[in-house]
Amino acid sequence: MSASTTPSSRPAVTEREAREVAEAAREQHWRKPSFAKELFLGRFRLDLIHPHPVPGDEAAQRGEEFLAKLRDFVETKVDPAVIERDARIPDEVIDGLKELGAFGMKIDTKYGGLGLTQVYYNKALSLAGSASPAIGVLLSAHQSIGVPQPLKLFGTQEQKERFLPRCARTDISAFLLTEPDVGSDPARLATTAVPDGDDYVLDGVKLWTTNGVVADLLVVMARVPRSEGHRGGITAFVVETNSTGVTVENRNAFMGLRGIENGVTRFHQVRVPAANRVGEEGQGLKIALTTLNTGRLSLPASCVAAGKWCLKIAREWSAVREQWGKPVAHHEAVGSKISFIAATTFALEAVTDLASQMADEDRNDIRIEGALAKLYASEMAWTMADELVQIRGGRGFETAESLRARGERAVPAEQLLRDLRINRIFEGSTEIMHLLIAREAVDAHLSVAGDLIDPEKSLGDKAKAGANAGAFYAKWLPKLVAGPGQLPTSYGDFKHGVDLSGHLRYVERTSRKLARSTFYAMSRWQGRMESKQGFLGRIVDIGAELFAMSAACVRAELLRTQGQNGREAYQLADVFCRQARIRIEELFNRLWTNTDDLDRKVVKGVLSGTYEWLEQGIVDPSGDGPWIADATPGPSERENLHRPIR
Repeated sequence: MSASTTPSSRPAVTEREAREVAEAAREQHWRKPSFAKELFLGRFRLDLIHPHPVPGDEAAQRGEEFLAKLRDFVETKVDPAVIERDARIPDEVIDGLKELGAFGMKIDTKYGGLGLTQVYYNKALSLAGSASPAIGVLLSAHQSIGVPQPLKLFGTQEQKERFLPRCARTDISAFLLTEPDVGSDPARLATTAVPDGDDYVLDGVKLWTTNGVVADLLVVMARVPRSEGHRGGITAFVVETNSTGVTVENRNAFMGLRGIENGVTRFHQVRVPAANRVGEEGQGLKIALTTLNTGRLSLPASCVAAGKWCLKIAREWSAVREQWGKPVAHHEAVGSKISFIAATTFALEAVTDLASQMADEDRNDIRIEGALAKLYASEMAWTMADELVQIRGGRGFETAESLRARGERAVPAEQLLRDLRINRIFEGSTEIMHLLIAREAVDAHLSVAGDLIDPEKSLGDKAKAGANAGAFYAKWLPKLVAGPGQLPTSYGDFKHGVDLSGHLRYVERTSRKLARSTFYAMSRWQGRMESKQGFLGRIVDIGAELFAMSAACVRAELLRTQGQNGREAYQLADVFCRQARIRIEELFNRLWTNTDDLDRKVVKGVLSGTYEWLEQGIVDPSGDGPWIADATPGPSERENLHRPIR
């Protein structure tokens, strides 16, 4: 196949083929224990997270020293109002962050980085993101999913020595996977990397390339065609943005995060040395998914910052704003919102710190914990911001610039709501996260009974699977009947003034109930289980609440033993757990009492035009044009908007 060959059309992929691609990319084995995996199986392994792991003294000192420098920088050198107004982070701010070493926070010191732990990296992202969410995204897209993390996990020594020093101090990186017609279904990836001598030749278009407008280095996912000497498949490459044939065709604008440098990048006959390939051919999706196991933790970090700010503004505003003779905070309708924000912020910080410290220790497999943290934090942070806007009333809907212009404190509550909305979509939408986590949660079932419910397996395979399943469930099911959660003395070391032991007993009992519900659903629906996305989503949401309850209790006990607001931490953990238990019981009710079947019928009617009459009486303000932009490979016809910052 010659270097000039380009695909005539996007790969035609069946639903089954798409699932097989995704399945091949995920980690197939569990070599380390997983608290969340055990939780979904009805086994509450508190010993995996308690006592709460903590950073070493040296790591903590290094992290605290950097946080002090970063705080001084964002307080004195960053004007968030300017970033929001101009929709751009000033070059001098980016240069200052480079000088500070912020672009090398996660890079080892031997390559010129700061070598911070995941815990302190997340604390730094929270701090920077509180000043401007666009800065938090700039730093996290560069280090969490950009060039540094894939090279750390899969790069050769030569690649690390070539690229990591640049990423630590001077170069900005980006991660390019999504295409105009490819989102969460990478099996349809159309960008190609055709082998040609010692090079690969890239052709294709990438969409929503965060940092792509200003990036110097790119991690690009492209499909290598199978040929003699090439196994082919989706493969990762490090690409220099200034290479001939790379064009940034558009700088995208969004409802929030106005300062991010997100674009559309076209590759036309771009030559990339084979030495720039990360991992083996066909390993691209595995590299992406593995990178995201910890990379996703940067998003919960930004959500923690949002929760802390929501709490600060709610406290200050609700104490001075009076209605009917008393501050609004003393009215129950408002007070309940403040309580929710306080308790949930405590829990989000507990979840993020626990998952981050587990990542640093590397004792546990945190693929589910990281995904749960991303899912839970993105949903709860959005709700907290929405509640803050409600508490602020009309002022919550008013922009900070307008508030300032008429002489009031410029509180950007509406901006926070806009900035947070994307978190429920990128790095795996809530819907995709539900499916991803559900797949991991039922992995033990599928490993023993998967062939039993696979319609394409032979009778012999099904018989073997039936025997394996029988042996597994004969041992597993009896353990779901009783456990420590039924003993009133269990977890007694979590009783100090406020009693958290009852919440942990609830988690233990409920994890077994969750496992029984999952088993019953698999028995009932078998091969149709994968289509029950509503049910699977609720199962995952229950698991997320249980994980958050566990993290909150463990964090409260850690703070108590450290003498850091232990009594107050116990109070917040108690309130959060009580609120979470109400949500969990509602989710359990909705497992079996819902409108899922009716919803599917309505959807068929909507798509067939049955209800088109309901759309009458409006005008559509949308502009003309295709729903999805043309991404046919070829030379760019647009101005290159690439803007390297030097």
